[in-house]
Amino acid sequence: MTAKEVDTYLAKVVQPHRATLKELRKTIKQLIPAAEEGIAYGMPAYKLDGKYVAGFAAFNNHCSYFPYNGSVFEELHAELEKYKYSKGALQFAVDKPLPKTLVRKLIATRKSQIYR
Repeated sequence: MTAKEVDTYLAKVVQPHRATLKELRKTIKQLIPAAEEGIAYGMPAYKLDGKYVAGFAAFNNHCSYFPYNGSVFEELHAELEKYKYSKGALQFAVDKPLPKTLVRKLIATRKSQIYR
């Protein structure tokens, strides 16, 4: 896994998706600077101690955030009321990055699962 792979992925993403995902990437890297960055399952992903913590991808009509554990969203149900999500993916607008406070909660929840 390398950061260059994520650069390559983002270079292929159309605007405004690219700018939105670049902002999310920046937030994730600020919140978990020790995370290993690369591509997993065809999308950018971040690992800590061999466990996936966060990931994201661009789609035609939305961007998605992936917590790599479906119970993350169950624990943050109240914070996610205005978003569309399934067990494994949180959808958000192509032109509006997820708020840093929400990303912080998503990552903290996932990390607490990993380090129990």
